[in-house]
Amino acid sequence: MKFKASVLAASSLTAILLVSSAVAHHGWGWASDDQTQISGTVLEVVITPPHPSIRIQTATDGEWRVDLGNPVRTRNAGFVDGEATVGDSMQFLGHRSTNSEEKLFKAVRATLDGRNYDFYPEMIED
Repeated sequence: MKFKASVLAASSLTAILLVSSAVAHHGWGWASDDQTQISGTVLEVVITPPHPSIRIQTATDGEWRVDLGNPVRTRNAGFVDGEATVGDSMQFLGHRSTNSEEKLFKAVRATLDGRNYDFYPEMIED
């Protein structure tokens, strides 16, 4: 009986830690309020959950990970697998991480070859 209680307690603690970690990263709490732009050359495109993302090499600030919209928003914006490839030049409008050590950017819009992909159109500041 003691063993079952210990396993149950350990499992509960693990679940709580996993959920808190996911909640801490998901959403916008980690991103700055200021909307800015970033651009670079595509190094990698990942369209799979949980976060479709693109790794880019900027001309002045090195390598960044750009999180796109959630999978549904990314698809609805028209950004699907094969849309961008390694070597493409892309621009992003969005929010950088509040942690200045972290090269992480949350895109509300991506632009490729003059075409805009609006992941969060309601958040785009003109």
